[in-house]
Amino acid sequence: MKTTLKYRNELKFFVNAHQHQVLRQRLKNLVNHDQHAGPSGEYHIRSLYFDDINNKALHEKLAGVRDRVKYRIRIYNVQDSTIHFEKKIKFRDYIAKQKVVLTREMVNQILDGQYDCLYQPEQPLMLELYHELKHKLLRPKVIIDYVREPYVCHNGNVRITFDKELRTGLHSVDLFNQSLMPIRAIDENFSILEVKYDEYMPDYIKIALQLDGLNRQSASKYVICRKFLKYNTWEDQ
Repeated sequence: MKTTLKYRNELKFFVNAHQHQVLRQRLKNLVNHDQHAGPSGEYHIRSLYFDDINNKALHEKLAGVRDRVKYRIRIYNVQDSTIHFEKKIKFRDYIAKQKVVLTREMVNQILDGQYDCLYQPEQPLMLELYHELKHKLLRPKVIIDYVREPYVCHNGNVRITFDKELRTGLHSVDLFNQSLMPIRAIDENFSILEVKYDEYMPDYIKIALQLDGLNRQSASKYVICRKFLKYNTWEDQ
């Protein structure tokens, strides 16, 4: 069944440790922690990103192509209780996301090059993923790890996240490896602030997020980790 995509605004910033603390203090009385956050107000995200044989997603991002897509498998807290295969869509200045639920067995089959489990014509995204893997040679490229500190505001459906300790799994594609020791991909003093919202952002959120030196940037975790992989392991892109 065809569903209508929900496009949202997305803003990204690099913030240092001081900026992070200032913003956190401002936000704590204005917004709530996401319900999925643990006692520390955080949770761990691990994603396995895919790209084709020509690294289309990587090169389109680097070239500034306006409309593009990325595919990834995502898990939380290195557990297999929730597994999604996601398609992130960039259209002009907006983003949308589609996702389907996978089982661990399905992930293992995909990583073994067995894609028939995705051949489900009644689920369009599953079928699309099947064709991307089978015919366009979409393949796993890099594991990306980070800790997310999430906040939500129901007015405007605003979601504010600080993504910290960004790390790359280098050449490993074993999502469920509890012993994986990913390498830090950016300076430990920095995190990535992401702000997503629907049609509007409340003025009090805009004011709270205003800081000297805080400038919107292109902060693609996928590109950061792929570049790190290239410069530290001589990967040929």
